Amino acid sequence: MKTINHYADPEIGQRLDVYLSNCYPDISRSQLQRLIAQGLVEINGKKVAAKYKIKPGDYINLTIPDPVGVSVEAENIALDIYFEDEDVIVINKPRGMVVHPAEGNYTGTMVNALLYHCRDLSGINGVLRPGIVHRLDKDTSGLLMVAKNDLAHNNLAAQLEKRLVNRRYLALVHGNLKQDAGTVDAPIGRDACSRQKMAVTDRNSRSAVTHFKVLKRFGRYTLLELKLETGRTHQIRVHMKYIGYQVVGDPKYGPSKPHFNLDGQFLHACLLGFAHPRTGKYLEFNAPLPDILVKVLAELENQVI
Repeated sequence: MKTINHYADPEIGQRLDVYLSNCYPDISRSQLQRLIAQGLVEINGKKVAAKYKIKPGDYINLTIPDPVGVSVEAENIALDIYFEDEDVIVINKPRGMVVHPAEGNYTGTMVNALLYHCRDLSGINGVLRPGIVHRLDKDTSGLLMVAKNDLAHNNLAAQLEKRLVNRRYLALVHGNLKQDAGTVDAPIGRDACSRQKMAVTDRNSRSAVTHFKVLKRFGRYTLLELKLETGRTHQIRVHMKYIGYQVVGDPKYGPSKPHFNLDGQFLHACLLGFAHPRTGKYLEFNAPLPDILVKVLAELENQVI
């Protein structure tokens, strides 16, 4: 465990997390925010929030815990690889696969499979998430890009931050949307009533923008194509619930009654496009719906809803 103490420079009005990330560039802002949330950062002997505004002469006490020894084992799990070179891997993730190890899921993840497939993954996100630039929920299938080195990771992350990555999804939702296309522009943050959920809220939230287009109507259901501008946790699922058209099969934000015997939401990342981090060449990939979701659409085609 390491403790750092110092008096703040006269950075009047700057957020604590921003100020600390400028002081300690070797520590990511997200890591600093976690330390603040865990009460490991004190100002003048008191615990404060990340949004605390620095005052001249504030005495800052920052405690950095010793790293916890966690090993992630390589596992011989098949991967559906759409593209691979020395910098990037593009994978079509199946439904039911967790992207990276976390509490309760240290085996059987995409990272376990990647470590077996190749050892040269970016280390920017640490031992539990090597190479992971963005993620998909466990029961969301589709395309993901993975960085094989830090140069690629930084470049791809910057493209995501600047909203230059083309990401499109297919979703079946409850209800019959009257409009053919639209945009949901609503900030997303942690649900005040449940730490396991996200919600549209103005409290501790970040901007979130989702564009949608109707592909087909099935009476009580609608098939949508969705394009993300931002990548917030559960963004499509939260935005669809917000406008009153929940994703079919969604166990967290949808109706409690199961539909079509689906174990998880009808949501698939069908298109991924980005500039190659080394060459700058635009790459675009398309992945078809998994069979279980194709069967749902076939069922809807063959019945009157």
